[in-house]
Amino acid sequence: MLRALYSGVSGMRQFQLKLDVIGNNIANVNTVGFKKGRVLFQDILSQTVSGAGRPEEGVRGGTNPRQIGLGVTTGAIDTVFTPGSPMTTNVPTDLYINGDGFFVLRPSEDGPVYLTRDGSFRVDSLGYLVNAQGLYVMGTGGLIQIDPATYTSFTISPNGEVIGVLPDGTNEVIDTIQLAKIPNPAGLKKVGQSLYEVTPNAIAPDTAIEDYFTTPNNAEQGTGAVIAGQLEMSNVDLTEEFTEMIISQRGFQANARTITTSDEILQEVVNLKR
Repeated sequence: MLRALYSGVSGMRQFQLKLDVIGNNIANVNTVGFKKGRVLFQDILSQTVSGAGRPEEGVRGGTNPRQIGLGVTTGAIDTVFTPGSPMTTNVPTDLYINGDGFFVLRPSEDGPVYLTRDGSFRVDSLGYLVNAQGLYVMGTGGLIQIDPATYTSFTISPNGEVIGVLPDGTNEVIDTIQLAKIPNPAGLKKVGQSLYEVTPNAIAPDTAIEDYFTTPNNAEQGTGAVIAGQLEMSNVDLTEEFTEMIISQRGFQANARTITTSDEILQEVVNLKR
């Protein structure tokens, strides 16, 4: 009886957690570069009532173990890195990665590394390419600076080259956008503002994040091309999220019914003495 109560409580807790993840997904349905989360359940260790019996030839057959489950727990909360749909903005500093890879951002040239799929960049008053929070977009040569006193305009090619136009009309490659190709993107840690930090499970042991720096449209590394004038939207599918919400709601209600039914049975046991 008490096992049923605790199993019901564990189910309610896990479905509440799943609803929290679904709610966050729905809240970020229009967040640029957002990657949805998902919850995977697994059963808790079962209580063995009796073990398995060995079969004996010509005497008797074998018996299977008898076990009672003790509820459910969360096996994993994953980040799903399927690509989001591109949205055309026609802003030359808005960048979309058409494939794998992350933009590399730093608060200074030697500062900590942050990764993002949000390519909504801009040029600050000193000509540096930065994101909305002022983090520098890294190039293969360091900070990317488009000096307005030197260049009249600039473009960004699919290969990530930042090409400046000189006053005489000639072109000059200023720098190349730097990307990072992570072996296990699901191992990255969300830190807010569409940024990720590298964890020990995201990259191979005894390696540094710098070992995974590369350039866009790199066939050997498998990175995608950079498309200027577009942004990657959230990969949240509202149809899927609302369906999962209904399933989670019904699961929560079913587990609550398990608790109330167990309580009614316990009440009947207590009333036996009357």
